[in-house]
This record gives sequence, C-alpha cells and structure tokens, in this order.
Amino acid sequence: MKHRFYILAIGEALSVFAVCFALSACRSQSVASTPTIIFSQVPAENSDVPERAPIMAGRVTGSRAGQRIVLYARSDGRWTVQQYAGEPFTKIENDGRWAGSTQLGSDYAALLVEPGYRPPELTETLPAVGPGVAALAIVNDRGTGDVLPSPKTINFSGYEWALSSGSIYRAGSRNFFDPANVWTDANGALHLRIAGGQSKWTAAELKLTRSLGYGTYRFQVRDISQLEPSAVLTLVSWDGVGTEQNRRELDVELSRWGYINNDNAHYVVQPYYVPANIVRFRIPAGVFTHSFHWEPGQVTFSTAAGSGSAGIPLLKQHVFTSGVPAAGNESVRISLYVFDKGQVPLKNGNEVVIEKFEYLP
Repeated sequence: MKHRFYILAIGEALSVFAVCFALSACRSQSVASTPTIIFSQVPAENSDVPERAPIMAGRVTGSRAGQRIVLYARSDGRWTVQQYAGEPFTKIENDGRWAGSTQLGSDYAALLVEPGYRPPELTETLPAVGPGVAALAIVNDRGTGDVLPSPKTINFSGYEWALSSGSIYRAGSRNFFDPANVWTDANGALHLRIAGGQSKWTAAELKLTRSLGYGTYRFQVRDISQLEPSAVLTLVSWDGVGTEQNRRELDVELSRWGYINNDNAHYVVQPYYVPANIVRFRIPAGVFTHSFHWEPGQVTFSTAAGSGSAGIPLLKQHVFTSGVPAAGNESVRISLYVFDKGQVPLKNGNEVVIEKFEYLP
C-alpha cells in the first residue's frame, strides 16, 4: 500500500507540474506575442549630414510574418511618413532589425503595421495601436523615449476644443502656440491673444475634438478693427490627416496680411492661389457674425452685423461651386497668429473675442 500511495503521489505531482508548465508556457507565449519596437539610432539634434540621408534604426520583437515598419518624422506639429522608393514601408530583417532614411525632425516614430495597412502621408496625430497597427514607439531628437502629452482642452459654446501647442507653421510663418493664450470669461466668450514680444511672439489656436460634417458654421466675433496688419484670425474647417491638397479647408480669414491698405476679410476655398477660390472685402468696426453653409458641391459664405439674426442685411455673401471639398475627417479650427511675411511687422500683443460658435446640421 505504501508503494502504491507513493506512486499515486508522484503521479499527482507530475500532473500538477505539467499543468503549471503549460500555464507558464501560455503566459510566456502571451507575453512574447506582444510586439515591441526599440530605437537604436535617430538623427542627433540639429544634425547636418550633407553626404547622406539621416537614418533611424532599431529592432522589433514579437513581429509576425507580413508585418512591416512605417517611419514618421515630426516637424512643426505634423508627422510626415518617411518613404523609400515611393513606398512608406521599411523591411524587418530576420533578426528583427530595421533601418530607414528620414528627414530631420523634433520627434521620430516607428509603427509595426499589418499587411494591407495604408498609413496617412501627413497627420497631426499618429495612428493609435489597434486595427492595422500592432505596436508604436516614439523618441525625440536626443534618442530618448518621448511620450507626447494629450492636448489641453477647453469648453466653449457647448463643445470641447483641444488647444494647440508648440512650433507650427501657419500660412508659411512659423508660430509658437501657447495654450495659455486661450481662455473663456465669466460670460462664456472665447478669448485668443498674441503675447510676448518681437523677439518671440506666442499665438493661440484651438480645434474641435470631433468632426461635424456638412451644415452651417457660425462665429460671432467682436470688433477686430484694432488688429494689427500682421495679425491673422482664421475660422476654418481643417482635416489634420492628408496632404495640403486634401485638407477639406474652408476659410474665413480676418487679416490685412501684413499690409496697411489690404482688405481685412477673405472667404477662401483652398487652395487660395486659384483666382476663383478667394473673395476679398472689407468689414468696418463692430460685432459681426461670419458663417459658411457647407453642402455637397457648394459652400455659401456670409457676413452680417451683430448676431446675424434673420432680417439683418448681409454685409457680404458669396457662393462657391468649384473645388468645394467633400466632408470627411475635418474639424473646426480657430487661430490667432502672426504673419511674418508682410510689409508691416507686428509691434504689440493682439487679442480677439469670439462671442459664440454655432453649428446647424
């Protein structure tokens, strides 16, 4: 009996060990199946490599057959996919290593993507890990891991808006956007300012956190007659993904673009350099409501005094039927920034107030 009990005990112990080993193996397999991207090389800060293209390189673990690396460089607030021979994909070697040429940027990113995935060419926000994207890693230009903070948000007119930050080009001029330059007052009105000095101005920008699509967009703006010629207020639709040719951009621009005698208001269907895509006019001092009604194949811009209520005569209206983009991923963006290519440089800080924003589907 003793020998029989011993044999049974050994058998039970072996069974327990087998179960534990199987669980351990499953857990190890689960851990191993989670892919990881590590950078081993990025261009140094302010590097200048005239003889060859800057390189970023690294290693991926846990990748599967068919998956590839997509590389991005971030500059002026936007991520640009890095292409080789016209393709955005970088091959993963048998040992997991990868390497590709890149433009210089402030940050670099590598995505491990599934077969058939098509990455955006130009985007303000990197694709998240999820369908099509198995892993993501970001480093800055010093080669250290970078975690880009979520943008600050503000509530205005019943909507949530994200505040832009950092150095970003607007209308060919580099601006530094500071979230401290955007706030709402006790009455709910939105304030945007240009602050600082001639050595370094800081600007203001916010964008809706969701897309609204076709409909009517209305902005009630206080007197902007005090804006200096090189201050620019824009009320636009904008798609943060894609190229300059497909931004779904419709603009109300309130600026003299750096010249004393320029008209101070513009309606634009981008690109602006097509003559039929822009209308210029002047608005006097006072509160005005600017709007655009967007529908398939057509957009109607209007400007009216005060709240723009029914029955108030329009100061200006124009209908565009050529080059009007289709609705998609765009969101509303309100920006106050400095245009540094005009004849009259900015001399002082500027501030504007948006009383109200409305959307009517």
